[in-house]
Amino acid sequence: MADRAPGDSDAPAGESSVAPFDVNRRLAEPAALAADGAVRVHGVPDAWTGSAAVLATDMDDTVSATDFSSIRTIAGGSRPADNANAVIVAIPTSGTVHAASTGEASPSAVQDDFLPFALPDIGEEEIRAVEACLRSGWVTTGPVTKRFEEAFRDYLGAGVEAISVNSATAGLHLALESLKIGPGDEVIVPTLTFTATAEVVRYLGARPVFVDADPHTLNLAPDAVAAAITPRTRAIVPVHYAGLACDMDALGALAARHGLRVVEDAAHAFPARWNDRLVGTLDSDVTVFSFYANKTMTTGEGGMVVTRDAALAQRIRCMRLHGISRDAFDRYVARTPSWYYEVVAAGFKYNLTDIAAAIGIEQLRKIDGFQARRGAMAARYDAALAGLPLQLPAGPGPGAAHAWHLYVVRLTEDAGIERDQLIQRLSGRGIGTSVHFIPLHRQPYWRDSYDLRAADFPVAERAFETMLTLPLYTRMRDADQERVIAALHDLLS
Repeated sequence: MADRAPGDSDAPAGESSVAPFDVNRRLAEPAALAADGAVRVHGVPDAWTGSAAVLATDMDDTVSATDFSSIRTIAGGSRPADNANAVIVAIPTSGTVHAASTGEASPSAVQDDFLPFALPDIGEEEIRAVEACLRSGWVTTGPVTKRFEEAFRDYLGAGVEAISVNSATAGLHLALESLKIGPGDEVIVPTLTFTATAEVVRYLGARPVFVDADPHTLNLAPDAVAAAITPRTRAIVPVHYAGLACDMDALGALAARHGLRVVEDAAHAFPARWNDRLVGTLDSDVTVFSFYANKTMTTGEGGMVVTRDAALAQRIRCMRLHGISRDAFDRYVARTPSWYYEVVAAGFKYNLTDIAAAIGIEQLRKIDGFQARRGAMAARYDAALAGLPLQLPAGPGPGAAHAWHLYVVRLTEDAGIERDQLIQRLSGRGIGTSVHFIPLHRQPYWRDSYDLRAADFPVAERAFETMLTLPLYTRMRDADQERVIAALHDLLS
């Protein structure tokens, strides 16, 4: 369990504070008695004694209820059933559960119900698919990867080709390389993104040009893009922040007017829509998706590059595996001697394995259900958090659909609490959050390499100071989400 912020306590003055925990679980390790053999009950106000239900457990058992109505909150109180390995739990009438140990054990020894901000949703189908792949004898890029690419292509439709890669970062690199981006070129990227969006530009010797965010959506601001275009600009890389598609009409018009290429960083955006079309089927040159562990679907590590341009697709396929003219799978399974190949470029090692693709096939079959669940959870947050001092995330407009990879809120000026303090207090209650993102103009490498100043990015700067990402993933139970909502109401009301 993470430590609370200094001075952050729900206990009355003079009482030690212990975070709530779920009694419906096994305890991790025994707590020792104090040297004098007395029971120390931590974090249980005197007002609870007598009337509070007290639970006791042997460390080898699940928690069971016992009546210890005479328990006291001071040293020298009653001892439960003469059990040196017991833990006492007092439950007030409000239903909040606090822990107390027979000794001075850390609360971390008795809490394991921490709610992370994201978890992958892996089922028995994925496990069986991986097992079948392992038993097949083909575990690197092969027939399962090809089936995954075909299934992803068919899901998107609209005549795209799909090329699997081992990460979205690899996909972005391959996309820009296929467009012949190189030294002397400039590529416009948002400052409010993960470093991969910009680093792939540097891989190619080009210069990333950072621009500010739209204050409502936190996506790339078209006006800021227009102001950043120079004669050296070759491409724009819009990031569909949190799963909400950028204004691709405005960005596309800018690109057409200036003869620029567009590579969509859709790491957050499967399956998002813009103008009733799936992201990946729009009018950009290349779109790149991520299947990292916290994304809307996962292969553990992995990604997919999609394009309608056959020449770009051919180049990306070749460069993802050492610049070799033929896939290894085709060479190794041919029934006639087929050992010959040619290296036509100095390529990379960016191929996806069959093991990862096996997971991806099963995840893709579930994506519509995942999307519906995420949308319902986002709607529940929207309704339950309205009225709190929070700016809630922008929703999709007409003809659009949000992938809801992330649910990012921003504290308003009347919140009465700083972002970091709120994160610490939620952590103290066993609730994980994150921040998306630390803007790149704040990161030492980008700041120092390009002399970036916070004053040039006022929207991203203000958003960063106030934002946090709440837990939202398909494995969350309704009760988990209600726990987050209740904590926010308690801390912000």
